[in-house]
Amino acid sequence: MKKIVVVGAVGGGATVAGQIRFYDPDAHIVVFDRESTMSYAACGTPYVIGGVIEDERSIIMTDPEKFKKKRDVNVKLQHEVLKIDREGKKVHVRNLVTGEQFQESYDALILSPGGSAVMPDVKGMESSKVFSLRNYEDMQRIDQFIKTQQPKNAIVSGGGFIGLEMAENLKHLGLNVTLVHKSPTIMSILDTDISLLIEKELALQGVKLLTGTTIEKTEGKTVTLGNGIDLQADFIIMSIGLKPSTQLAEKAELNIGETGGIQTNEFMQTNDPSIYAIGDASENFDMVTGDPKRVPLASPAHRQAFIVAQHLTGNKLAKKGLLGTSVLKVFSLTAAMTGLNEQSIKDKNLQSATVTHTGNSNAGYYPDHAQITLKVHYNPETRKILGAQCIGGKGVDKRIDVIVTAIYAGLTVDDLQALELCYAPPYSSPKDPINMIGYKAITK
Repeated sequence: MKKIVVVGAVGGGATVAGQIRFYDPDAHIVVFDRESTMSYAACGTPYVIGGVIEDERSIIMTDPEKFKKKRDVNVKLQHEVLKIDREGKKVHVRNLVTGEQFQESYDALILSPGGSAVMPDVKGMESSKVFSLRNYEDMQRIDQFIKTQQPKNAIVSGGGFIGLEMAENLKHLGLNVTLVHKSPTIMSILDTDISLLIEKELALQGVKLLTGTTIEKTEGKTVTLGNGIDLQADFIIMSIGLKPSTQLAEKAELNIGETGGIQTNEFMQTNDPSIYAIGDASENFDMVTGDPKRVPLASPAHRQAFIVAQHLTGNKLAKKGLLGTSVLKVFSLTAAMTGLNEQSIKDKNLQSATVTHTGNSNAGYYPDHAQITLKVHYNPETRKILGAQCIGGKGVDKRIDVIVTAIYAGLTVDDLQALELCYAPPYSSPKDPINMIGYKAITK
């Protein structure tokens, strides 16, 4: 009987344990996690805080008792794995409640430790109410503070996914929200022109945006920025980045890649073939360029969990790489992207051309339609698609999903005009925006 130990019981960890059980009914599986809650939808936490999701327990998929009953997997929460003994194939574990320490042996070890919020060194921060949102308990702390203290003014530091989602949800609660971002434009994974459309939406919705600056110091409710501006805030949400939790791997002398994640091969194995790494802390490779890439999102983690489960049960199914496909709701707008953006194309000195189409999500004469802008980068010689972005109202995610499929299948930008996509007035047009990109590309 094979014994498998998993470190981490949230997205990737819980998923890989369940997947292994599906393919191997006899394996002995043990999962350890520092937290007190397992298998929760971390992506849903801003919407719990904003009151969009009314029942916070609804984002918890299961608990140790249910998981044991359904999957026959032993989950031990509030247990920290302190050390990996690679030679002895054991992990050293501490029960965070009792302080007891013990060892657990393994035939295969899967690391899914996630990451922690980056907290900047800000003078006086201990005098202010400062939160980060990385786990279920962080969500509860923020939610409890808002409900009991009834704050009026909030500052969100960081204009990435969590920062923007928190800005929207805090605004939804009626708070005055200021978003502070270090770079000249928000959402650095997007092209500047797409980011500027999001900034316009924030202004229309009453979110004050200050770019090109950071929080320099705080004194109670007074927050001083690097540009000299003083703001008043009842609390601050820090969302400036995610640091992968690689300390355990580093102590075990597992290779850490240039992106800061645990280096893995196409089967998610580390430099120790009996140890795998998945999720936010793992480094894989870019599907377009082959360069090292780390994507701290739920979909890649679930895919990686499947690949590990397949590999452990005898099916060597290789991962083809990461695209970083993502989507974001910002009030009335949706923004989505996949593959390389303009800056990464420039940084890698790749040949590229771009086709952009702005049109309706579906038939303009149909009452429920919205404007969308679809932008596709491609290699002008090979015609292969390098990346794409889309922003607007309804149907944005659908268009990027088609582009993802085209990249995966090796289609060219010219092939997009030939795709026979769904059409009816409520859903699209006879020539979908995807088709229009293909038609425009052929003329270039």
